Amino acid sequence: MTFSNESIFFIGFAIFVGFVMALDLGAFSKSTSHKVSFKEAGIWSAVWVALAVGFFFFLRQYGYLIHDISDASHLELLKAKYYEKMQLPSDFDIALKKFQNSMAIDYLTGYLTEYSLSVDNIFVFILIFNSFGVREKFYKKVLVWGILGSIILRFIFIFIGAALIQQFDWILYLFGGFLVYTGLKIFFSKDEDAENIEPANHPIVKLASKVFNVYKRNVTDNFLIYNKKIRKWYITPLFLVMLVIAGTDVVFAVDSIPAIFSITKDPYIVFFSNVFAIMGLRSMFFFLSSIMGLFRFLKYGLGVLLTFIGLKMLLHHQMEAFGFTNTYSLFVIIGILAVSIGASVLIPEKKIG
Repeated sequence: MTFSNESIFFIGFAIFVGFVMALDLGAFSKSTSHKVSFKEAGIWSAVWVALAVGFFFFLRQYGYLIHDISDASHLELLKAKYYEKMQLPSDFDIALKKFQNSMAIDYLTGYLTEYSLSVDNIFVFILIFNSFGVREKFYKKVLVWGILGSIILRFIFIFIGAALIQQFDWILYLFGGFLVYTGLKIFFSKDEDAENIEPANHPIVKLASKVFNVYKRNVTDNFLIYNKKIRKWYITPLFLVMLVIAGTDVVFAVDSIPAIFSITKDPYIVFFSNVFAIMGLRSMFFFLSSIMGLFRFLKYGLGVLLTFIGLKMLLHHQMEAFGFTNTYSLFVIIGILAVSIGASVLIPEKKIG
């Protein structure tokens, strides 16, 4: 059996991400369940950001491996499919370099967008853990496996979405309108509008309880328990929380995946942007959860960000004619985040009383 460069790359990428995730989880240490310190979270956040940025430079040099680009005809086919507005020179080496640079910029813009929108997930994850009464030392394990499950589901959604966009261009306008609505809703919503989570009434909990036998309490940090007396397997409440985390992230993907399709139609770039953003979400949760209150304007920044991306999808023809490229989108996204974080730091919160 022979493998193409594309297959070898994806196998290698999966092994690499799995290995780093195992290190992050602590699979090679005696205990995988412990309370994550601010220092540990900061180090792993830096590691995942460094890996994401490193992948940007990898794409600039070896991006051809993703699509197994071997000649000018294949490159032209991919350009017509995902980058139809791009003008490529006749020289194959120069054209390939330009194509890879464009892939890298799209990836970095998408990654920054996904990573920014992941901040919203953190608020909900904190709410889930508090509502289900999960002890802090179990947060890490639940998040890693829950996020891994969400990556698999996102992979399916991304490639279905890419196929639909290839067949029906008007879906981009539908996505754009939805993102504008979501962005404005976030911008004008109040903090007290956040929903309370009732564990027993959560749809995922109800569904899982019908499918599986549920143990009434947690036993250490196990997801599954085997009852030798009656020879039955049970899932623990910790397993239910993991399912809720994965399901919640998929719900958030309804916003984030259409957002990145406004940047690129290439499903591979969309997927890689999502993988690095979501894998970094676990460490970012612990890093930001204790200082989240400092960035009180970040929510409004995310609302503006989604609105901008939605308008970009609705007006993509006009913006392309005006010469608005994804490089400019990258600068706009960085600017929105910088202003919202800077305003949070520089403008003191008014205290009542």
